[in-house]
Amino acid sequence: MTDLNPRSALQIQPERGIGWIVLGSSLHSVLTRLKASPQTYRNLELSYSASEPIAKPVILSLPHNGLRLRFDGLDQRLRLIEVLDFSLSSFAYKNTELVRRNKSSDEGHQDETGPGGPSFRHVYNRLFGPTYAGEYIGPEAGQSTGTYVLSYPGLAFTFPIKHKSWSDKVDFVSILSSTATGPATSMAIFLGSSWTEARQNLYTRPPIYPRLPALGGKASETIPDEIEEVRVFGGGRLEMVRRSSPPLSITLSETTPQDLVAELGPPDAIYRKHDRRISIHASGNPANRRVPSMSPGLDPQALDTDQSSIQSYTEDSDIEQERESNMALESIDECFFNYFHHGFDVLISSSAVRSPTFPGTSTYEPSTSSGAQLVATKIFLHANIPGSFSFNRHRRSRWVIRTGDDTLTSEMPFSEISSSLKKVWHGTYKDEHEEKQMQRGMVLNRGWAESPESSIELLGDLEEDSPTRDKAEDHGSAEAINGMSNTELFGFPGMLFEVLKNDMVSCLTVF
Repeated sequence: MTDLNPRSALQIQPERGIGWIVLGSSLHSVLTRLKASPQTYRNLELSYSASEPIAKPVILSLPHNGLRLRFDGLDQRLRLIEVLDFSLSSFAYKNTELVRRNKSSDEGHQDETGPGGPSFRHVYNRLFGPTYAGEYIGPEAGQSTGTYVLSYPGLAFTFPIKHKSWSDKVDFVSILSSTATGPATSMAIFLGSSWTEARQNLYTRPPIYPRLPALGGKASETIPDEIEEVRVFGGGRLEMVRRSSPPLSITLSETTPQDLVAELGPPDAIYRKHDRRISIHASGNPANRRVPSMSPGLDPQALDTDQSSIQSYTEDSDIEQERESNMALESIDECFFNYFHHGFDVLISSSAVRSPTFPGTSTYEPSTSSGAQLVATKIFLHANIPGSFSFNRHRRSRWVIRTGDDTLTSEMPFSEISSSLKKVWHGTYKDEHEEKQMQRGMVLNRGWAESPESSIELLGDLEEDSPTRDKAEDHGSAEAINGMSNTELFGFPGMLFEVLKNDMVSCLTVF
C-alpha cells in the first residue's frame, strides 16, 4: 500500500467527515471556508426549494472537486457528505490511498482500483475490513445494471453490479469480488451504524458535532458556546439557549456591551454606519409619533437602521474588525455588534423606551441604570434563507416567540405568525382603522445592490431521481431569486419582521 502525506489528501473519517468538512457544521461555516479558497473550490452550486427553503434540504455541490454536501433545511447543518467522482480529489483512510492509480502486483493480485473509484477488493480487504451484508437495488426499467450499497458505521460505498449476476442465494462477497461488479461509483459519510439505518432520520437525528468545527477541537475552551435557540418573551426580554452552557438572559436597554462580550465573545465585526432612509416616515405631524406601548404596529423610528446592518457587507461600508478580547469597550459609540457565527447582530446605543409585554403576561420592572451608558437596544435574528439578499452573511438563527398562550417559531410561515400576533394585540388598538393602518407592510428593496454571495450559483428547486439521491436542476431559478430581492416589513410591539415573497421570515428584529 502507498503511504501519503496527510496534507496531500482528504482524510476519511467515518461518522465524522472528510478532511476539514465535518458533519454537523453549519452551512454558513462551510460556505465561508470554501469561498476563502477559490483556487481549490472553483465552483459552488447551491440547490434548494424556492417555495420551501426551510422544510426541504439544501444541497451544496462542488463539481470541480467531485463532492456533494447535504444540509437539513431547519437548522442548516451538514448531514451527508458524498464523493461522486473519485478522480477529482485525493482521499485517504489512515494515510492510505483510497484510489491507487498505478498498476500493482502485490500478492499476485491485479490493480485493486478501477479507473474511477476503489474496487470492492481494495475496500473490503485492504482498508475497512469485513462488514455485514448491504443492500441491493435493482436496475430501473430498461437498464441492466443494479447497485449494491456496502455499509460500514458512518461510511458507505455504491458498486454497480450486472443484474443477471445477482442472486440472493450467493453471498455478497463472492458476487462483489467477481468481474460482474465494477469499481465504486460513490461514497457517503454520515452519522449512523449503516446507510439503511441512517437514511431513515438523516435530516432529523441530533448532530453530535457542533456547528462550528473549532468547538470540537482543543481550542474549544477559548471559544464561546454556540447558541441553539433564541426565546423572545416580550418587553425586551430574551433568553439564548446554548449548546453546553446555561441559558443566557438578555434584557434590552439593560444588558451592556461588556455583558455581551463576556458571554458571547468579542463580535466578529463592529459596524458604525447607520441608515436613515425611512426616517421620513416619522416626520410631519408630531401626533403620529407614539411610544411603543401606544402604537402596536410598524414604527419607522424603531427601525433606526437598514435592517440588521445589511449594508455592512458592501464595499462602501465601514467595518472594523474587533477580534481582541481586551478591546476598549468604554470608547465604543453607537454601533452594531455583528456575530456572524452566532446568527445575529446587536445594536448598541443609548437606552430606549422599553417595548410592552404581551397582554396577559407579567409586567417586567426595569432596573434603574444610567441613561448615559450604552446598552443593547435591538437584536436582529437572521434566518439565512437561500436565495435571499442577505444569504450566508450569518449562519441561521432559530427563534421562538412565547406570547403566553402560543409559541411561534422561525420555521412557521409569516401568515401564521401574523394571524396569531394580531389576536394577541387586537385589544390594544383604539379602533379598527388604526389596527389596519399599523399592520400594513412596508416594501424594502434589496435587489439594487449586488449580493456579495453572487459567486455561489443558486440552482433553484430540487427533484428526486432515486430513493437515495436528489437531483438539483435549474427551474427558472433566476426569476425566483430576483423575486425574493424585494421584502416587506411588518411590525408588532417590540418586533419587526422582514418577510420574503415565499412567506418566510428573513429577519426578526426585537427591540
